[in-house]
Amino acid sequence: MEGESENSFSCPYCMSPVSMLLETYHGKQEYIEDCEVCCRPIQINYSVSDGEIRHFEAKRLDD
Repeated sequence: MEGESENSFSCPYCMSPVSMLLETYHGKQEYIEDCEVCCRPIQINYSVSDGEIRHFEAKRLDD
């Protein structure tokens, strides 16, 4: 879908694979998403330029 991009990464706590759709409308996004396996909070940070994700980071909330 236009304006979205699927991104895959590993949970920084349990290392389970995670896949999510990220909006590519905005320049910078930051939010918290719980892991579907271990239910721990993952801090998601990413930036978008020209409709593409240029930087992505998924880290532990307690880092």
